[in-house]
This record gives sequence, C-alpha cells and structure tokens, in this order.
Amino acid sequence: MKTSLLKKVLYVVIPVAIIAVVAIRLKGNKEITEEKVYQHDKQAALNVGVDTIRLTVLNSGRGHLGNFEPYREAKIGAELPGKVNSISVEEGSFVNKGQELIRLDDALLRHQLAGINVKIEGLEADVARFEVLAAADAIQGVQLEKTQLGLKGARTEKQTVEEQLSKTIIRAPFDAIVTAKLTELGAFAAPGMPLLQLTDISQLKLTIQVSETDLAHFREGQKHPIYVKSLQEEPFSGTLRMIGSKANMANSFPVKFLVQNTSNHKLKAGMFGEVRMNNDEATPQIAVPASAVIRADGKSSIYKVSNGKAVLQTITISGRDGDLVIVSSGLKAGDIIVTQGLTDLTDGANINLK
Repeated sequence: MKTSLLKKVLYVVIPVAIIAVVAIRLKGNKEITEEKVYQHDKQAALNVGVDTIRLTVLNSGRGHLGNFEPYREAKIGAELPGKVNSISVEEGSFVNKGQELIRLDDALLRHQLAGINVKIEGLEADVARFEVLAAADAIQGVQLEKTQLGLKGARTEKQTVEEQLSKTIIRAPFDAIVTAKLTELGAFAAPGMPLLQLTDISQLKLTIQVSETDLAHFREGQKHPIYVKSLQEEPFSGTLRMIGSKANMANSFPVKFLVQNTSNHKLKAGMFGEVRMNNDEATPQIAVPASAVIRADGKSSIYKVSNGKAVLQTITISGRDGDLVIVSSGLKAGDIIVTQGLTDLTDGANINLK
C-alpha cells in the first residue's frame, strides 16, 4: 500500500522537477544572450553633422546648358515610283530652295504625253470641222458637243501627265545642307522611301531646362547671350521663342531659343550652348545637400534641429543644381538641418552636434 502511494508521488514530483530545471536553464540562457546582444538606448544622444541654412544664388557663372538642334530637318523622297537616273548632290553639299537634287526615269511618261498631244491635235481638228458643219446644219449639234468634251478630257489628261513628269525631278524644299545620301544611281525609288536627308542650320534651336524659381526671369522675345565653349568666341545672340507649360520629372521647364548661325556655319547641330544668368537676375534660394533629403511615401523630408532633438520636417523641392536640391517650402534661412549621421536617426531623437 505504501509502495503504491510512493510511486504515485514520484510520478508527480519527478516531471515537475524536470520542468523546473528546464525553466531555470532557459532563463539563464536568456540572461546570458541579452548580456551579449547590444541594446540601443533610445534616450542616448546620437552624434550628427549639421549645417545652417543660408540663401544662396545658384546658376551664377555656370549657366543653363543645352544642345543645339537644327532649325529644320527633313528626309526627302519620291512621290512616284521610278529608277534613279541622276543625283546632283553629295553629302555635305549646300543646296538652295528649288534646286534639282535627283531625277527619276521619265521615258514612259514622255511617251504618254506624246500620245496625248497627238490625240489633242486630232480632236482640235475635228472640233474646227464640226463647228463649220454644225453652222450649216450638216451634222447634229450633239456630235460637236461630244467632240468638244473629248478635247476637254484630253487636255485634262495632258495636265495630269505633265504634273507627274514634274514630280520625277526631286527639288530642295528649303535652303539646307545634305547630311545623308540614302540612295545610289540606278536604284529604284518608291513613294515614302527616303532618298536624301536635308538639314537647315542657318538658324539653330537651343533648349535649356529652367527651375521654377528662375522661370520668372525669362520672357518670350527677349535676347540672351549664348556661349559656345568649343568655339571660344564672342557669344551668339539667342531670341527666346518658347517657354514650356509643363515641368519635367525634376520640376524644370523647357525654354527654347532661336540662334542665328554665321555665314560659314560655325555652329553645328549637337554642340553645347550655355545661357548665363547675370548675378543681379538670379534669385537667392534655399539649397540643401541631396544626401540630407529623406524620401518616403511620395514625400520629401529633412531633419531639423530643435532644442537638442531631430525633428522630421516635410519640404517641397522645386529643382536641382548639381549635388544640391532647391527647397521652395518647409525651410527658412537660419534653420539648422542634419546633414550627416542619418542612419539611426528617428523623429524626436536626442542628438549631439559635431
């Protein structure tokens, strides 16, 4: 009886003891692990680098860069199919408006025209004879009318063939330089197939990108000096022809100038041109390092320093200037911002200024 009772007690005590030992061991392991793992003190001050906001004149001396583009450029083709009989120009040739460039084979059209001329001569003779006979009531008037209509149709047919003949000669639509020759003598020209490329650089277009804050300094019709570094000469004069109505992804607006080329075409399409703003035209702006800006959920923010803490401030960016971003709202001159040590920084964190 006693043995049975003892066994029952042991069945209860032993599992409880095992569980107690395991729990004590796990607690000890947890304490050892916690001692080894670094626990960040959220109240501890973080070391950060800061800077004070100042109004800065941007784009002074650097200017706005853009690429020169041709005033006009077109690929010239044939309106009628035919074999290329002659090419009067080569790449690099300067051509005047209306100048012959390419002549297509026109032998078949000339044969058609000769046949129509013979037909017209016969109808003209018939009309003259029928007019005399009709006046003497020798024939019915309807026969004269039919012959006159036939003559009118033949003359219209002649005009059509003459128009087709004129299109076998391909002429320059404007003064230009031949920048690409896309066919050869004896090749077949089909409608829509380009044969030559013509480029007009008597004037050139220059497009620059201007930030929202500088846009007010540009007006259509204004003249601005355009500097071309590769030519090392006096600036060219550019007339402002267009200010874009829609900004690009960087919040800059396209501004287009028209620049008159020299008589010997020193300016080439693809060269870089620079529009410089005078210092008295440039607006002082707030610019911060792009590396200090935090972007999340479609918003831009920056850490301001306030009473020894880092405070997250939403800002509006209106443009970019090299490694700087231009801030149009959210900051003012005199504000202190965090520029270094952003990795562990959170809103409201204590900071030490480097």
